[in-house]
Amino acid sequence: MRRYSQRFSSRGQSSLAEINVTPLLDLCFVLLVIFMITTPLLESSTDLIVPSSKAGRNAVDPDKVQTLAIDRLERITLNGEAVSPDALTARLVELRRNKPDAAVVIRPHRELSVQKLMNLLDALKAAGITKVGVLAQSESAATP
Repeated sequence: MRRYSQRFSSRGQSSLAEINVTPLLDLCFVLLVIFMITTPLLESSTDLIVPSSKAGRNAVDPDKVQTLAIDRLERITLNGEAVSPDALTARLVELRRNKPDAAVVIRPHRELSVQKLMNLLDALKAAGITKVGVLAQSESAATP
């Protein structure tokens, strides 16, 4: 390769046809390192608190609806009777067989994780119960 000073033609002027890509590669590597460091820091998880509602406390008639409750310690009760998580689906299938139009209201604790609530919804779906509601606390009861 000829040096830049040797590239001049006999007329004395010529253009440089090669681009130096070293600064461009340096910039790409710096940006890559910055993104590799900052991307894991962007992931964060938050605990979800069950929302409160301004609706009336007895918006649903408890005599017509089955109540499925789960507390902070993941104890499940169906109409006030304790149920193990393994027997829950069987109890719900039996409930559906006895009352085909059964509706279930889930009363989760406000500090319960969303995954536990989803497990209850999966059990209801497996039992074939489609009329499902989630009971939220009133705003006055939600604020300590």
